[in-house]
Parts: sequence; C-alpha cells; structure tokens
Amino acid sequence: MQDVVLVEKLDPEAELDRLAQLYGSAGGAGVNLLNKLGGSAESLLDQLPKPVREGLTEATEQALWLAMHAAEGTRRAVPDQKPWVNTALTTAMGAAGGLGGVSTALVELPATTAMMLRAIQGAAAREGFDPKAENVKFDSIRVLSAAGPLAEDDGADLGFFSMRLTLTGPTMQRLIALVAPRLSVVLGQKLAAQSVPLLGALAGGGTNFIYTRYYQQIAQVHFGLRRLAIDADIPHDELVRRLSGRMALRQGTFP
Repeated sequence: MQDVVLVEKLDPEAELDRLAQLYGSAGGAGVNLLNKLGGSAESLLDQLPKPVREGLTEATEQALWLAMHAAEGTRRAVPDQKPWVNTALTTAMGAAGGLGGVSTALVELPATTAMMLRAIQGAAAREGFDPKAENVKFDSIRVLSAAGPLAEDDGADLGFFSMRLTLTGPTMQRLIALVAPRLSVVLGQKLAAQSVPLLGALAGGGTNFIYTRYYQQIAQVHFGLRRLAIDADIPHDELVRRLSGRMALRQGTFP
C-alpha cells in the first residue's frame, strides 16, 4: 500500500512520544466505569453460570476463528470506518446483546469479536499495511492478546509487541490457542456485566465501548511501531525497548 508517504518526515523520538501517550491513555477512565458496573474481575467471572465459565476458553477460540473469517469477508464489501464509527457500532451491539442477559450476550459475542478485529485491521490499514497480508492478520490477532482494561497491569505489559512466531501453516491455530485463554477472561468479564437482563444492555454497551476503544488504540501503537521501524530503519526490538522506557518513566518506575 502507498498510504505512508508522509512518515518519512516524522521524527522517531517525537513519534515514540506520541505512541507512548496513546498507549498510556488506552483504557483510561473506562476502567472506573467498568468497576462501577461490575466490580473486580474475579467477582464478575463468578457471576457467570458454571457451564459458561467452563466453556469460555473454547467459545472464545471459536469466536476468534469466526471473527477472522468474518472480518476478512466484510472488508471486500464494506470500507473501513473511522474509529468512532467502529466504537459506536460495537456499543450498539453490546447494548442489544445485553437485553436478554447471558443468552443473548453469548449470541452477540462472535459478532462483537469480529467487529473489534475488523477495527484492528482498520488501524493497520491506516498505518499503510495490507490487512489481507498473512503477517498483518497474524499481528491483528496478537493485538487481542493485550490485557483488557480490567487487567491488573492496565495494558502496561509490552511483551506481546516483541513476540515472534514463524508464519507456517499451523501457526495461526497455535496463536489463537495461545490468545484465547487470556481473551476469554476479558470477554468473560463482558458477559458477566451483561448477565442482568435490561440492565445488561447498559453494561453491554459500556463494556463494548471501552474494549473497542482500547483495542483500537493498542492496534495504533502496534502498527505504528511496525511502520516506524520500516521508515526510520530502526530495529523493531529497539523501538519496543525505547517505548518501554517511556512507559516506565510515565509510571514512575525503572525499565
């Protein structure tokens, strides 16, 4: 793609500052909203029926496969939308899914996952990458391995940025199997917040708003680093190290 002509003029240090600010703001005040809606992650998950809790990882893995194919299919028919449009759509979907409690939320889950993945692919496209490319599909799934807004590290773990897997036939299957358990906790919190009919509509809309915003910002950072590595001819791992140092300074800790 030819969408990144202007990045040659970017100052790498200024761009890293921008990405650090964006990364630090991911989640943001939404964490407080989720806490008001449902309390801690543990109490949220405990609210789910036992069969749902036990099948959550498998359901998440299936949702990821469906989302990957659905996101790819919709790209051929519907152009990428602005981030606020993606957030508005998933918010409406979450509200609709929460109307009937857990049963309707489970039906809505794959569609929301597909929309989040599609939004992540849109962020990749805005940074000049082709969402149809296998390595971009791979990285889009990797973005979903980032901690959700309710995670204790609040997204501060940069480890997933430097994860390396060879792109072979079964690699995507292995990656989804690795991502699913972590993402299932995030989606389990969302399902629990939607578990009360009617009130779940408010919770579902709110959690979808927060998660979609979060993952779009994380995707911007992820693909922004990839773009910067190419255009500034700086090793990706070096950029990750610099970004990690900036995040540590923001949090008052040492890298």
